[in-house]
Formats: sequence, C-alpha cells, structure tokens
Amino acid sequence: MIAFLAPRPRYAPAVLLTSAHHFAHIMLVARWSGLGHAVAQQSKITFFQAVVLGLLQGVSELFPVSSLGHAVVFPALFHWHNLVASESKPESFWLAFVVALHVGTALALVAFFWRDWKAIVGGLVHSALSRTVTTSTERLGWLLVVATIPAGITGLIFEHELRVLFSKPLAASIFLVINGFILFGGEVARRRAEIRERRGHLPPRELKTLDFKEAGVIGTAQVLALLAGISRSGITMVAGLIRGLDYKDAARFSFLLATPVILLAGLYKIPDLLGTLGNGVRGQALVGALCAFVAALISVRFLTRYFKTRTLWPFGLYCLVMGTFCVVRFA
Repeated sequence: MIAFLAPRPRYAPAVLLTSAHHFAHIMLVARWSGLGHAVAQQSKITFFQAVVLGLLQGVSELFPVSSLGHAVVFPALFHWHNLVASESKPESFWLAFVVALHVGTALALVAFFWRDWKAIVGGLVHSALSRTVTTSTERLGWLLVVATIPAGITGLIFEHELRVLFSKPLAASIFLVINGFILFGGEVARRRAEIRERRGHLPPRELKTLDFKEAGVIGTAQVLALLAGISRSGITMVAGLIRGLDYKDAARFSFLLATPVILLAGLYKIPDLLGTLGNGVRGQALVGALCAFVAALISVRFLTRYFKTRTLWPFGLYCLVMGTFCVVRFA
C-alpha cells in the first residue's frame, strides 16, 4: 500500500515526451528530405518554364531572331537561375530539354511542307537511280543536300564546344545585335539587286535557277547559326537575298533547309534525353516539344505569307533593340 501510494519519478513523462519529440522530428526530417529530393528533381525545370520556352522556340526558330539566343537570354531576364547555370555546362539536363524542343519544331516544318518533302524525296530517289537531274524538284532536292552538308559536318564536330563557350547571356546578347545588322545587310543587298534588275531589265532570280555553288554558300552561312544569337532562318535568308532570290523564295529555301538540319540534330541527341541527362525533365520536355510544334506550325504559316510582300526590316530592328537592351542589362 505504501509502495503504491509512493510518488512516481517525475522524470518519466519528460523522457517519454522527449523521445516522442525526437521520433516526430526524425520522421518529419525524413519526410521533408524525400519531398525535397522530389522538388529538387522537378526544380530542374518547371512545367511553366517548359511551356514558355517551347512557345519561344517554335516562334524564334522560324522568325529570323535566333531561337538559341532567346533560349539563353530569356531565362536570365526572368531570373530562372536553375536554367541559366545549366546552359553552359558541358553536361546538363538543358541539352536534353532543348533537343526535344528542336524535334518538335522540325516535325512542324515536316507537317507544313509534307507535300514538298514527299516530292523532293521521291525526286532524289529517282535522280539517284537514274543518275540524272531532269526536273526542278530533283534539282531542288540536290540543292538542299549540298546546302545541308556544311552545317551538318560543322555542327557534328563543333556544336558541343560552341554551345559551352557562347551559351552565356552577355555573349548571346552581343550576337543578337550582330544578327540585327546582318538582317539590315540583307535588306541593302536586296535593294541593290532590285535596282540592277530594273536597270538591266533582268528577271529576278528564281529558286529553280540557283546553282549548286550558290547553294553551298547559303549552307555555309548556316554554320553561323551555331552561335547563340545568330538566326538560322535569318542568315540563310540573307544569303539567299544576296544571291538574288526574292523574299518568298529565300524564305521557302530557308525553311526547307532548316528541316533536315534541325530534325537530324535532334534525333542524334535523343539518347541524351533518354539517358541520365533526361532524368527529371522528360515530362517537361514532352510538354515543351508540343508547344514548340504548335508555335512553329503557326509561325511558318504566317511567315510564308508575310514574305510574299514584306521585308526583314522589322526583325532587324527588333534584334538591334532587344540585343542592345540585354547587353546593357547583363554587362
């Protein structure tokens, strides 16, 4: 009875409470650690960022304002530090993500020009088997083959090094300014060609009259698009204008030329997306690619009509203003 009435030790509840507190703390840390790991995986790139960059890629790849340049400067302007830090790394998820955007853009070009590509591929096969070039379609196919070779070889060898070296906001901004001047230069060259045509009563050059040497020059110009800030469509259009093409033919050849380069480069890099670099970004890459596909399809439809009567001046002015603003911002 005395033992039963004797007071229990006062430290027992404290010990139990302390043990319960530590256990709850351990469980909470474990829970938040796992959740933090998942958040860290998702924070590589969010779905909102994927949508914005996908739309931006689809538009700026075909508008002559440089998709790669915008993909570099926009994350920096929006303070998306998780993306900025990864852009110039030798190995990162960023490359895997961009691959998906390029594939989406290329598929949009294939879908828009599918009748052209059906005729071109058929013409190339017939020409190769017969060892002759008899139609304008066959000739166009071989012009595209010749123009694709310089950028294809250069990209295969130097794309990785150039991306690591120049995929920085300030460098891309400077090249955007240079791209603006390139577009202005193309306009000046086209004006001079028109004057010569009027004075000599010469018909304007047509795509079917382009020779293989000139196609090689246009394809070589496309190599500059490996630099973030230099537009692929812009530089090839300017090269076409310098060779005497009108805006409509220069734009058509530029879009057709971009299709195999972008598509093959994207497919070549697909293993990066399927490998460890794609961990945590495959869903975002798919969403971004779909957005790029839709934006590119709308853009190419608009631009093929726009260049029937319009010029490169607005795009040159945009690149000059945007590039200058970004140079000041990032310097």
